[in-house]
Amino acid sequence: MKMQDIVSVILVLQLILTANSINIFKITDFGATRTKDISEALKKAWQNATESPTKSQILIPRGDWNLSQALLSGPNKAPMNLEVQGHLKAHPDPAKIRDKKKGWIGITNVDYLTISGGGILDGQGQEAWKNNDCKTNATCEKPPINLVLNAITNSIIQSITTKDSKFFHANCIWSRNVTFQNLTVSAPGDSPNTDGIHMARSSNITVIDSVIKTGDDCISMGDNLTDVVIKNVTCGPGHGISIGSLGKYQKEKDVKGIRVEGCIFNNTTNGIRVKTFRSSPVNTRVSDLHFIDLTMVNAANPIIFDQNYCPNKQCPSGLPGSVKISGVEINNVTGTSATQDVITFNCSSQACQNITIGTINLEYKGKKGSSATTFCRNIMPKFIKFTKQIPPVCHFNSVFLSVSQIYDQFMDNFM
Repeated sequence: MKMQDIVSVILVLQLILTANSINIFKITDFGATRTKDISEALKKAWQNATESPTKSQILIPRGDWNLSQALLSGPNKAPMNLEVQGHLKAHPDPAKIRDKKKGWIGITNVDYLTISGGGILDGQGQEAWKNNDCKTNATCEKPPINLVLNAITNSIIQSITTKDSKFFHANCIWSRNVTFQNLTVSAPGDSPNTDGIHMARSSNITVIDSVIKTGDDCISMGDNLTDVVIKNVTCGPGHGISIGSLGKYQKEKDVKGIRVEGCIFNNTTNGIRVKTFRSSPVNTRVSDLHFIDLTMVNAANPIIFDQNYCPNKQCPSGLPGSVKISGVEINNVTGTSATQDVITFNCSSQACQNITIGTINLEYKGKKGSSATTFCRNIMPKFIKFTKQIPPVCHFNSVFLSVSQIYDQFMDNFM
C-alpha cells in the first residue's frame, strides 16, 4: 500500500469517527469507581457501543483505574472509539489474570475501531519478568500480552502508551487495514519477551510516527503477512525490527511486501533482522522487502540476515534451511555500529537471491584502530548504480561465492 493511500485511509477513518451524532458510553455511568476493578463496567459500556446503530465512544476518563482483564468482542454495528484518557493498571501478579492466552486487554472481531485518548495501558510487568523462563523453557506458561487485537479490520490505534507489559505489548493477528500511529511503547531494556508490536497472518498493517523502547524486538513479524509499512519509528533500547523467526512450523505461509523506511535504531542489539530456522521443514518464501533511509546510532548488527537461527540448540545439526529470501532492497543505511560486522548475510545455499544494495555508510565505533566489515555467505548482491558502500559489501566473498555454493550443495547431498 502506498503512503498516500495509507494517509487517505487514516483521514477517512478519522472523519467517520469524529462526525456528529456520536453516542458516548462513559464507564462511570456503568458503575466504575477508582477504588475497584472496572472490568465489568468497561464490558457493559463496550456492549452498549457494539449494539449502537450509530457511531459510539467508550470513554475511560483521566485518572488511575484498576483493570483485572477486559475481553471485548464484536461484531459492532457502527464505528467505535475506545477513548482511553486514564491510566489503566493491571494486577502485578500474572496469576490474577484468568485467561492469559487472550491477553490483559483482548479485542476480537471488530470493524472500524479507533483506540485513542493519550492514556496508558500499564501492565505492571516487573513481577512477571522475574519469573519468566520462556527463553529456556519451551513449555512455559506465557504471561498475558497488554493488548491483543484479533480479527480487527479498518482500524487505528493512535496516541496511546503501552507500558511495562508482562509479555508482548501489542499483538495483531488475523487482521486487515490496521494502523498504529503515534504509539509509545515503554519498558526497560532488560525486560524479557516484551516485543513492542508483533504481527502475523494479516495484511495492510502500518506503523508510523511511533517510539518503541523495550527489552525485545521493537516490531516482530511472523508468517502469512503481506503489505506492511513501518515508517518514522524510533526503536531502542530493543532488539530491532525483525522478520521471523520463520521456518519452524510445517504450515507456515509466505511473507511479502514489507517496507521499513525512515526509522532510527538507538543502541539496539540489532537493526533490521531477518531470521529463519536452520533445518526448517517448510519452503516458506520471504519476498519484496525494502529497507530504506535507516539511521543507526551505536546499533549492533545494523543489517543481519540469519538463516542459521537455532535458539537453545533446537535444530538438527548440519541440515540447511529451506526458507527462500528474494527481492530485497537495502538503500541509504547510515550511522554508527556497535559491532564490527555492520552487514551480515548468513544465507543457506541459493536461498538469498535478487538482493539489491544502494548507499551504505556505516562506521564501527568499537575497538580503536578497527574498521567496519561485512560478512557474506552464499550471496551475490547487486548494487544500484552511482551508489557507494562504506564499508564495501560482500566484494571479496562474491569472488568465492560459486565455490561456496558448490561446497554447500555437495554437503547437502551427503547429509
